[in-house]
Amino acid sequence: MTSIQKLSVQHLRSHDVFTIEFSPEVTIITGPNGSGKTSLLEAIYVSLQGSSFKGSDSDLLKRDTPWWRIDISFDDKPNRVVKFDPEKTTSRKQFSIDSKTTARIPAKLKYPVVLFEPEDLRLLHGSPARRRQFIDRFISQLNPLYGPALRKYERSLKQRNNLLKNAQVSNDELFAWNISLAEHGSFIIEQRIAFIEQINQNLGRLYQEIAGTHDDISIHYSHTFVGDIKQKLINELHTHLERDRYLGNTSVGPHRHDVIFQINNSPALSVASRGEARTIVLALKFLEVDIITQLIDKQPIILLDDVFSELDANRQQLLTSQLKGHQIIITSATSHAGTHLRHVDLS
Repeated sequence: MTSIQKLSVQHLRSHDVFTIEFSPEVTIITGPNGSGKTSLLEAIYVSLQGSSFKGSDSDLLKRDTPWWRIDISFDDKPNRVVKFDPEKTTSRKQFSIDSKTTARIPAKLKYPVVLFEPEDLRLLHGSPARRRQFIDRFISQLNPLYGPALRKYERSLKQRNNLLKNAQVSNDELFAWNISLAEHGSFIIEQRIAFIEQINQNLGRLYQEIAGTHDDISIHYSHTFVGDIKQKLINELHTHLERDRYLGNTSVGPHRHDVIFQINNSPALSVASRGEARTIVLALKFLEVDIITQLIDKQPIILLDDVFSELDANRQQLLTSQLKGHQIIITSATSHAGTHLRHVDLS
């Protein structure tokens, strides 16, 4: 099992210079709000996945400092260095891994991470954008083609939206971007549907084991597609063209889709209690760990960002016991007793 041994950051958010060593099992980082706990998890995420889960590269830069840098070392892999220099016109961020420097982490060198944030516990009652982000972040770790497809789709969407704001733009100019959106969008939809089907194979069973009930839990994609998804997207973009011109943005496509949870065949958004919603999310997170482990054959690093404060004692115990065997790095306002636990206080 790969584990992180040490992390050093410079000029990263609230940190000027900071170094932390980790237990191969459980490390808990405590401290008041604003002390930089989450920033350390961000640094790990950037080092392993290539980007932050909270903001842009510039957002990570400590105020009035010229650059930021992350150094991370492992027990069985080459050390990594990530540098960001906003003064550079190209390749502002660079990754140095095993004496090779690149602007992005190659897919084969990304290491799986399962991140659990307080907002995840509000996944069912949060915005569709949050649920799309959950799905997209997960699939990106399983399929190296998914992240690039998302970025290409977002660039095409931005171009089309900019053109829609121009009253003089022709339908032919827009059609070229319709094709691009449909090409990348159909791949995104196919992957989302396949992933959701995979989750459904075990979500209900795992929920019942956690909750001790016989409730039926399932997850569904908000749109049904039969046949040629690409052609259907092209048709939808054409049908809604005048509406899109009026609105100045693209009203159809995977950027508008949602993920629907059901409990006993009723919308969980309407009928699930707070405890039931949180148990569904716990089941999802455990499945995320299991699916990544099975498909990639690597034990993901587990990052728990201040989620203990949102869970009762039983769910806290369930979370740590279910994830045993992985390296777990926790941020929390208070310390938690446990064996093989390293405690770092940022107060």
